[in-house]
Amino acid sequence: MRFSITSLLQRLVFTGLLGMAAATAAQARPDPNGPPDAFVLAAANETLDVLKADGSVKAGNTARINEVVDQHILPFVNFQKTTRLAAGRYWRQATEQQKTALAEAFRGTLVRTYSGALTRVTPSTRITGLPFRGDAKADDVVVRTLISQSNSQPVGVDYRLEKTAQGWKIYDMNVEGIWLIENYRNQFAQQINQNGIDGLIQALNQRNK
Repeated sequence: MRFSITSLLQRLVFTGLLGMAAATAAQARPDPNGPPDAFVLAAANETLDVLKADGSVKAGNTARINEVVDQHILPFVNFQKTTRLAAGRYWRQATEQQKTALAEAFRGTLVRTYSGALTRVTPSTRITGLPFRGDAKADDVVVRTLISQSNSQPVGVDYRLEKTAQGWKIYDMNVEGIWLIENYRNQFAQQINQNGIDGLIQALNQRNK
């Protein structure tokens, strides 16, 4: 099987990234120990400030794009948990070495996908936080937002976060009913069934080149 991301998943990742890179006004610094909805919006706002001001990102400078991802997106994401959930039951079958290699390869895949999406953020990109319906004292919550750009319909984007020792971390996102982890879990299962965990790692690394 050729390991690839479907057009639906590409849209999910792109739209979800806009939620991490969209805002409207002067912004507060993201506080991972504060309310989860305020944290998501502040993180999004901070990223957008960088994107709008950085010509290298708009020009598609890969090195600079990767720097922005590393500095302004990755600190807010729990890639280890995202990888574990995407691997599903196969995670328990993997050795510690395979888990480390898979997490690193998956991180590279997501960074590559995010990097391409960053160049598509425009000055018209906006995010609106929807009323928070969860318990802010819970350890696992969903923050709901609405993403809009000029000449396009608003899109609902939800972020699932967990409370860690370092504060809130995003580990999954939902665009119009499609969860990122669920999409990858299906692809991972197909690849592992055909070529094993090492085959999945190899496929991801090949895609990341």
